[in-house]
Amino acid sequence: MPSFVQELRSAVTGRAAVLVIGTLVLQLAFIASYVGAFHSPRPRDVALGVVAPRQIAGQLVQRLDGLPGGPLDPRAVEDGETAAVRKVRNRDLDAALIVDPRGTVDTLLVASGAGASLAQATEAVLTRAEAAEGRTVRVRDVAPAAAGDARGLTAFYLVVGWCVGGYLCAAILAISAGARPANPHRAIIRLGTLALYAAGAGLLGTVIAGPVLDALPGSILGLWGLGTLVVFAVGATTLALQGLAGIVGIGLAIAIVVVLGNPSAGGAYPYPLLPPFWNALGPALPPGAGTWSARSLAYFNGNGLAPSLLVLGAWAVAGVAVTMACAGLKRREKNPEE
Repeated sequence: MPSFVQELRSAVTGRAAVLVIGTLVLQLAFIASYVGAFHSPRPRDVALGVVAPRQIAGQLVQRLDGLPGGPLDPRAVEDGETAAVRKVRNRDLDAALIVDPRGTVDTLLVASGAGASLAQATEAVLTRAEAAEGRTVRVRDVAPAAAGDARGLTAFYLVVGWCVGGYLCAAILAISAGARPANPHRAIIRLGTLALYAAGAGLLGTVIAGPVLDALPGSILGLWGLGTLVVFAVGATTLALQGLAGIVGIGLAIAIVVVLGNPSAGGAYPYPLLPPFWNALGPALPPGAGTWSARSLAYFNGNGLAPSLLVLGAWAVAGVAVTMACAGLKRREKNPEE
């Protein structure tokens, strides 16, 4: 009869042990990333425009900039309330304070379409700061979230769904036909299949969030195009990682998209409420770029869209390039005479 140690070695291979340990590391990273990002949200460097008479504007900006903890990044807006509204709607500012020199009630312009938690946090900071000066604020939402979009989270959840579809589609292709394409032709077929899937997923996700549930406004064509790009970028990245690391590439894709990307995407807490690490990382990853883009399309007429689309495009192009390069290398390994 085989000993217990022999049975254990037969049942649990070295490769299986490594994969289990890797899964544990991924799980702990997931916990650390989400808890680290969300356990203590507070505003940092909220881009605030200040509209005030020239003789007091500089002093007011300096006072707001010196608030404990640095919650605000104020700057004077010289062209009045109209310019401040335009800057908020263009996503150049997160909020704007309009000072009434003839009274004690000032107006705070916010955009809850960019995330209700950011609007509320900014209001809380300025309410305290104004109260210290014997003044009050009233809030005016210049880019409100839709009635069916509770707290402005629909864009985030839509993008998360698109990201999940992207790496699952790539993972299924790997499981069914091998992690690494045998040659460039096979790689092209996988990428083509992914592109078709991305177009379908982008359209269906848009229809569900928009016309079906009435949870997200905005151009159906615009959101469809964004969804297609998000799904393809994540899927192509997953294919590339599989080409580099085999089946382990699926875990690497989850680490990038889910472990790092989702908590830093600016969904539940927009960027100014996240700790510095996640604040800096989010815009460079597909979930963050996708969430910013979806909100821009839904509530800001596409303003501020270009940088996030470039990020998504870069992930897509890099994924395609690495996937094709890995397929070419594998073919040469099998046929060294070529």
